[in-house]
Amino acid sequence: MNLLIVNPNITPGVTTLIEAEACRVAHADTHIEMATAASGVAYIETRFEALLGAYAAATIAGERYGRYDALMVAAFGDPGLLELREVLDVPVVGMTEAALMTAGQMGQRIGIIAISRRITAWYRECVDRYGMLGRLAGIRHLDRPLRDPSTVQQDHGARLVELSREAVEQDGADVLILAGAPLAGLARGVAGELSVPVVDGVSSAVCQAETLARLKPIQPTAGSFAKPPAKPRVGLPESGIGRLLAR
Repeated sequence: MNLLIVNPNITPGVTTLIEAEACRVAHADTHIEMATAASGVAYIETRFEALLGAYAAATIAGERYGRYDALMVAAFGDPGLLELREVLDVPVVGMTEAALMTAGQMGQRIGIIAISRRITAWYRECVDRYGMLGRLAGIRHLDRPLRDPSTVQQDHGARLVELSREAVEQDGADVLILAGAPLAGLARGVAGELSVPVVDGVSSAVCQAETLARLKPIQPTAGSFAKPPAKPRVGLPESGIGRLLAR
C-alpha cells in the first residue's frame, strides 16, 4: 500500500523524525511518502494554528490525490482529520485518535505528555471530541521555550521522562501518550525507564492506517461523512483543494 504522511507544519526536521518512526513500524510492503506543509507555523499549539495546518493538509491531499491508499495527518490534535474523511475515498488517520484508541486498549486512565502549556487546552478539547475525556488522567507539559521543534527530544528529554513519572505517580495514569510529532520515536527510547506502557502517535497511526487499508471499508453515501453536496465554488485551485470537491 501507499501511505501519504502529511506534516501540517513547516519544520522539515520534524518530518524527518516522523518518517524515521513510521519506517520502523511499517510493514515491508508499505510505501511511505512524506509531505511537509508549504505554509503555516513551525509547530501547532493553538486552534488557529490548527486551522492553518488543516488547510495545509487538505492542500497536499488534493495535490497528491490518487497517489495514496491511506492518508495520515501527522500532528497531535489531528488538524483537518474529520474534514478530510468527508472528501477522501481512502482511510484517513491521525496521531491523536490513533494514540488514544491504542492507549485505551492498554489501560483505563490515560496520561498525556505535551511540549508546551499553551497546547494543553486544545489537546483536552481533542480528547473530548473523541469521547475519551472521562479516561484522561491529566496532561503534563514542558514549561520552557522551545529552541527548535525538531530538537525537543535532545533539549528536554530528561524533563519529559520526569513528567511521565509524575503522570503515573501523581495522576494515576495506567498508560502514557508522548504527544506531538516532535516527540516521534521517543516512546521507543524511554519505554525501559517507565513503569507503564508508552504510546507513540506516529507508530499507532501507521499501524491503524495499514489495517484500515487492508479492511477496505465501503465509502459512506449517507451520514455525516458522506461526500459534501455539489455546489458552486470560487478560488479553490483544481490542482489542490478544488480537486477534493470536484468528484
